[in-house]
Amino acid sequence: MAPWLPALLALTLGHVFSNAVRTLPAVAADVLARDLGISTQQLAVITGAFPGAFALAMIPVGVALDRFGVKPVALVLLGIATCGAALAALAPSAGTMLLAQCVLGIGCSGMLMAPMTFAARTMDAPRFALWSGLVQAIGNSGMLLTASPLAWLVEASGWRAGFWACLGLAGLAVAAVALLVPRDRPAPSGRSLLGDAREVVRIMGRPGLRGLFALAFVSFGAVLGVRGLWGGPWLMEVRGLDRILAGHLLLGCTVALVAGPALAGWAVARTGATRGLLVGGHLCAALLACALFLRGPAWLDALVLAGFGLAIAYQVLCFSLLRGLVRTEEAGRAMSAMNMFFFGGAAVLQWLSGLAAWWGGPGAALLTFAGALVLGCALFWRWQRA
Repeated sequence: MAPWLPALLALTLGHVFSNAVRTLPAVAADVLARDLGISTQQLAVITGAFPGAFALAMIPVGVALDRFGVKPVALVLLGIATCGAALAALAPSAGTMLLAQCVLGIGCSGMLMAPMTFAARTMDAPRFALWSGLVQAIGNSGMLLTASPLAWLVEASGWRAGFWACLGLAGLAVAAVALLVPRDRPAPSGRSLLGDAREVVRIMGRPGLRGLFALAFVSFGAVLGVRGLWGGPWLMEVRGLDRILAGHLLLGCTVALVAGPALAGWAVARTGATRGLLVGGHLCAALLACALFLRGPAWLDALVLAGFGLAIAYQVLCFSLLRGLVRTEEAGRAMSAMNMFFFGGAAVLQWLSGLAAWWGGPGAALLTFAGALVLGCALFWRWQRA
């Protein structure tokens, strides 16, 4: 076994927690909104604070990863995330839940970047392409918990029990990182903290990366919108399914999201067409989001959601494409810049989807993400070819 593998898996546990806690509202949106005295549309605005806070934290997280190393940064962020999960579980009001989502967003901001940065510093580009897909696949398994298992838990014990379960997962991640991840000592950059922060901003503005960042801006927002929030209300309120059956269908989508990154890595290895696969996956995801409007039996919804999960999972290729465009010593800052677009876009799209849902219900919210994916692909193709 490779000596770095236990450390990489320990760091990936934080990403599992992050995926679980941010997609929990998909199976609990109705009872969560009812208990907090708000509408589902207002809940979309509140949960949109998670990716918003996440995006704002990315510059200091990227700087910290390159300046202080992966282990201390991961432990601090996991501690913050644990506090956020407890605050959400105890939240008596919408205001407290808004605060909890902000704390969770900050705490989870490095949960993917920590294992990705560790991998970028440990292995060469070809192995990184493989392992970045596996990190994403393992991390996406956190969404398995918020499908059928969390649907059952919410039905039996309420939505607060879901946040307590996520808190337990965060505690497991803290112990694993503390025990298994070695302390790395990055080479001094010779810059001040402000200089490192400016470097993240410079990376965000590089002309050669703007197409990739435009696609990232819409990519994760679609995952969080369809699987993390609006998939459940669509299946329960519009399609008329009960919570457990809706959870089963979302579970199928999540299994596809877990398998998809590994499939994407295999496809790139066979074809080398990273850009074409990236665009094709996102356009297929947009088409499948629209296909949810087809009227048919529940198994048809299950197939469409699973197809959406497989297609959108090709977003992992953004990281391997980025890895080939930046120097190793700036990997943490470059990936943090990427994540600012991933989660900043998710925040914007989540708020827009809330407005769309206020006007036209969950269906209008889903169409918001489909349209954004098409626009992102068009900008990527135009700017990357320029």
